[in-house]
Amino acid sequence: MSATLRSIHRYPVKSCRGESLADAAVEPWGLAGDRRWMFVDPDGDALTAREVHGLLLVRPEETAYGVRLHAPGAEPLDVALPAGAERVTAHLWGSVLDVAVAGPDADDWSTRVLGRPARLVHLDDPAQRPTDPRFSDADDRVSLADGYPLLVTTEASLAALDDAVLERSQETHQPAGEPLGMTRFRPNLVVAGTSAWAEDDWRRVQVGDVVLRAVKGCARCVMTTVDPDTAERGREPIASLARIRRWDGATWFGVNLVPDLTGLPAGAPPPVVRVGDPVVVLEAAAPGGGPVRPA
Repeated sequence: MSATLRSIHRYPVKSCRGESLADAAVEPWGLAGDRRWMFVDPDGDALTAREVHGLLLVRPEETAYGVRLHAPGAEPLDVALPAGAERVTAHLWGSVLDVAVAGPDADDWSTRVLGRPARLVHLDDPAQRPTDPRFSDADDRVSLADGYPLLVTTEASLAALDDAVLERSQETHQPAGEPLGMTRFRPNLVVAGTSAWAEDDWRRVQVGDVVLRAVKGCARCVMTTVDPDTAERGREPIASLARIRRWDGATWFGVNLVPDLTGLPAGAPPPVVRVGDPVVVLEAAAPGGGPVRPA
């Protein structure tokens, strides 16, 4: 079976629930509308689901004028794109960003829902944040994703991981629970029709008409152990990934991508990926070396 794009996912607010899309425009810093909003504390430091698990229960919905926020036990809040008059400095993984403040209504809602002082901010200029230069080009940019514009995963690799979780549960005489599901890995693109871990070897891949550079494997953190439906923390998938996907002191699942949009005419609309698009590997490394990672 040839590889195809099975699903597309956008996360309007960092660390919150995602939206499944039939198609999406691909901008230099990621899918259009992906991770352009973020919650910060009073000092401007990013709040993520690594520490604030309840963020995973907040469901953003992109609208024509901004974003609508849903959360358990709270009335939905409509937030307009801020005009940008009020600005603060935000901090995210070493990046110092100039961002627009959503306003007092959003701050009040955020504080009530998260149970701690919080503000909602918007990255209206995504061109200001560079990617990690060790794995990408000097002019590559990323919005509020952790490090790179896009993350790709494959159904075959998730199936292999689920098998490993089941095997570990049998060895340790613990309940296996439900299959992990792709949601907790928060990919932008999910590909069907590959072998397990084939994405480790990709270096350039074409999805529909869009060419993407595969620049680095994705090292997985404690956030993947938080159930996205309940916000409760467990041991998987890190426990099983540590058995089958451990290199250099980290565990790996998925590959980070950077759009290669060179050659587009000036002023041209961004290219679009669509569910069902063929996925073609243009360049690949020798198999078996694991994902690209720090030397």
